[in-house]
Amino acid sequence: MQRKPRLLIVEDEAAIRSGLADVFVYHGFEVTLAVDGHQGLALARGGNLDLVLLDVMLPGRDGFSVLAAIREQDRELPVILLTAKSTDEDVIQGLSLGADDYVGKPFSVAQLVLRVQAVLRRTRADAADASLLRLAGGLQIDTLNLCVAAAGGARFTRREMDVLQYLAEHAARPVPREELLGKVWGYARHLDIETRTVDIHIAKLRRKIEDDPKTPTRLLTVRGGGYRLMVEA
Repeated sequence: MQRKPRLLIVEDEAAIRSGLADVFVYHGFEVTLAVDGHQGLALARGGNLDLVLLDVMLPGRDGFSVLAAIREQDRELPVILLTAKSTDEDVIQGLSLGADDYVGKPFSVAQLVLRVQAVLRRTRADAADASLLRLAGGLQIDTLNLCVAAAGGARFTRREMDVLQYLAEHAARPVPREELLGKVWGYARHLDIETRTVDIHIAKLRRKIEDDPKTPTRLLTVRGGGYRLMVEA
């Protein structure tokens, strides 16, 4: 029998916390609950989780701080932020710290379930095969260890590597933003999800793989076409 996916919900509002727990248990998840940032971080660090739903506004330790601490230990564990703070700065901060996505409050519970399921489709099994991704200019990416192969090179989250690998697989053409949402994040077109996740991940990747992120030579924007990764022949 296939085991249930393990979900940690870190939410201080009791009604939201219990409601989400009921919904995800109904959808076949094994759910663990945390009521503040300190408890959430301790449970996340305990491992054995498939995904964390993390509220930003938490007592004791806010969600951004918890996320940063999680990423110090684990760059692969998927984290979705739940936030009433929806300004560009807040969204960028969360995604820059390594969140896989964010969901603004108030949210549709049905859509939240779909988005969690979509993130989980991209599992750690995707990283099972060790390989080097060779980009233009001689830059080599270690896709298994999530880092630039050179000593002291930049490190990547699992989601960032998923984006790079998908772009590399389709390097012969520009990849539209909507295609990345569908193929990397697993979001169906009919959901009509408004998210800046792709754009912010592209910006983060450029800071890690470009000599000058403002004038990229490896990860290009093709006007009207999407993004194209320049790989070595």
